[in-house]
Amino acid sequence: MNERDSAPGGLALVEALVNSLNVETGADSLDTAEGRAAFALAEPDVPAARVLREALRAVCLVHAGHRPDDDDPSRLLERLLAEAPLRVTVDAAGGAALRPVEAPPGLTARIAAAIAAASADGTWARLKACEAADCRWAYYDRSPAGRRRWCSMSVCGARAKMRTYRARRG
Repeated sequence: MNERDSAPGGLALVEALVNSLNVETGADSLDTAEGRAAFALAEPDVPAARVLREALRAVCLVHAGHRPDDDDPSRLLERLLAEAPLRVTVDAAGGAALRPVEAPPGLTARIAAAIAAASADGTWARLKACEAADCRWAYYDRSPAGRRRWCSMSVCGARAKMRTYRARRG
């Protein structure tokens, strides 16, 4: 299994938005026309998308077991998602789903619908952010116990274990 397989369903959109910024290098795909197109964003929408992205990253860090130093990041995310009303739709088989009210739906509305669906099926809490401060890459935790701490054990996990080892020997 590739440690960086995409998250399932709509969570792939959330994961992609969080990972649109490479924390280590500072490269932000929202700075490019192609990066904005991937999220159907116009240039004026980018500042709001960045605020949403960092609120999502903060909540993903909480999912990974990190405790924020300041306010609960879920409050900011909740305020942002409140701007994206959803409605219940029912399909021919009687299945219900939450869909954005606006058409075409903006990024915040699509994120809100994805989080609502992932919360309903229990997958939202498995979208996490890497513990490594120089990484913070969003990943979907597919481990049986759901306790992964790093996006990649072979990279970030190995670095952390080596730092711990050196600190003990130091």
